Amino acid sequence: MTQESVAPVERVRPAEDASERDTLTGLLDFLRATVVNKVAGLTDEEAFGHPVPASGLSPAGLVKHLTGVERYWFSIDFADHDLPSPWDDGEPGGFTPGPGESLAQLVDAYRVECARSNAAVADAGLDDHARADGNSFTLRYALAHMVEETARHCGHLDLLRESIDGQTGE
Repeated sequence: MTQESVAPVERVRPAEDASERDTLTGLLDFLRATVVNKVAGLTDEEAFGHPVPASGLSPAGLVKHLTGVERYWFSIDFADHDLPSPWDDGEPGGFTPGPGESLAQLVDAYRVECARSNAAVADAGLDDHARADGNSFTLRYALAHMVEETARHCGHLDLLRESIDGQTGE
């Protein structure tokens, strides 16, 4: 497997006086960029390792998990798009990268899924309800949940990255 490098991306803080939707989507996009930047510059060996011995979390596994969460909440549950499940039945949450996957591939898939998420909700209002059977949440709830989910995992990435190479920061 060839080692591809993940480059940092620009993070744009959302306006502090924006509309509710622009605030929610702006915060989520800021956190999505933070995920990419937290793993930028890691080798596959570093990204697939478990630098916190008591934890099975890896930076690569967190990126893979967030990719699946994006697909489920926005494209599958909210927009009711006919897409395959991002996770195997044997491992709920999808925290384990597959054989042969590289960090660059996982980050590319994450960025593609984030773009698909944005497209899936682009024409929906915050009070619109999920379309998939058995779901009643609104887009407002999904956006707020994904801000929380992504922020929580950015915190995990902070700890993992500092344990790997001492890098800290936003």
